[in-house]
Amino acid sequence: MAADTSPDVRSLVIYQVFPRNHGATGRLPDITADIDRIAALGVDVLYLLPIHPVGVLGRKGTAGSPYAIRDYRSLNPDLGSDDDFDELVAAAHAAGLRVMLDVVFNHTSPDSVLVAEHPEFFHRDPSGTPYTTVPQWTDIIDLAHPSPQLSRYLIDSLALWVRRGVDGFRCDVASLVPVEFWVQARTELAEIKQGLLWLAETPHPSMVEGRRAAGIPTDSDGEVFAAFDIEYMYDVWSIWQMVVLGQEPVGRYLELLRWQDATLPARHAKLRYVENHDNYRIQRFAPTRAQALAWTAMMACSRGPLMFYAGQESAARKWPSLFEPDPVEWVDYELAPFLTSLASLKKHAAMREGQWWVLDDEPYVQLAWGIHDGDRLAPVLHGGQGLYGIFNVAGSAEPVPVLLPDGDYLDLIGGSPVRVVDGTLPAPESAVVLSFGVQFDAPLWKSTLLDVFLHVEALGDE
Repeated sequence: MAADTSPDVRSLVIYQVFPRNHGATGRLPDITADIDRIAALGVDVLYLLPIHPVGVLGRKGTAGSPYAIRDYRSLNPDLGSDDDFDELVAAAHAAGLRVMLDVVFNHTSPDSVLVAEHPEFFHRDPSGTPYTTVPQWTDIIDLAHPSPQLSRYLIDSLALWVRRGVDGFRCDVASLVPVEFWVQARTELAEIKQGLLWLAETPHPSMVEGRRAAGIPTDSDGEVFAAFDIEYMYDVWSIWQMVVLGQEPVGRYLELLRWQDATLPARHAKLRYVENHDNYRIQRFAPTRAQALAWTAMMACSRGPLMFYAGQESAARKWPSLFEPDPVEWVDYELAPFLTSLASLKKHAAMREGQWWVLDDEPYVQLAWGIHDGDRLAPVLHGGQGLYGIFNVAGSAEPVPVLLPDGDYLDLIGGSPVRVVDGTLPAPESAVVLSFGVQFDAPLWKSTLLDVFLHVEALGDE
């Protein structure tokens, strides 16, 4: 975590929007008209995919990838006017939302304005032709970091948007840009606006490994946290996908969550999500609708800020194209109450002030937020409430043995009463999260990871 990162970032709820796909016209006023509804979900941050002009040379599809940018300092006219952008920012701020822009500083489109203005800003092959170090990204060319002149241009470009009201940046493939650049950008922009939010898209470990093997400098998640408040969870994403499909046991994913806690900075904030513009919709990806909701709830109750992708509240199944106009399927907003309840949980005192514990993995994932006191789990504060979540990610129909004392509880997701009898409760269709105000016995989940730690420690004692 950056030295000045607020611990409150873990409680944030971010709403991701693909601007050209959000509404009927594919322009920014569509989003402005939707701001109040978005805010009512309990969202804190409106995150916009890149809003800059898209390159024509090498373009994929008819609209092109918004990540193949021609000009960092202007707005894509297909999305609207400068006044439209300013009105969107004003409306978001009036609704209590921060505005985050997607910035892409590893590469540009081949016809970027910088190719003519600053040809020295690009990597070039022996023939002098700009190129990309990611061969499948055929619509972009790489910027040549490190370069003081390039850094100055990019930071000045960010400053332009901060002065127009932007409150933070989601930084595309941030690990591919030197962390020293991000530290400099964070430091300088803080002089313009305090409290800017910095979100790093850190790539899959295989990409880091492959680039390093090829001699291309690439930073790890731990290194990137020196400049950022929040990082993507791609370090565990591939395993999570296999778990959702039933190809790996759920315990393996839970072990990786604990591995994050053990290896990343103590105050780290990994972004939790079940879908985004680069991945399948959870309603299409998960085996059943109930399991999709269970995984969504579990992500909300894991450590770290939460992100929704526009359309999730309508149970959208279509994965919008990155290269063609492809509007969201706004059939209705059937899952809005569900997502709103999850957003509310991120603000619960137990998540803000307590500790996160894995209690069981199969057939139900069981998590709790509270204070661990010896072998007992206690409410967060004297007279306060802890949280106990049961997530039916496997689609089980068995009754749930729980550690909670018998009695009546309130499901904070559905709002219905739940009764624990003889240490069990009926199988939830997807997920329930209960509040508790008493201590109860809560031995730690005996994962393989924990067993390995104990074994190594025992060997060390011999």
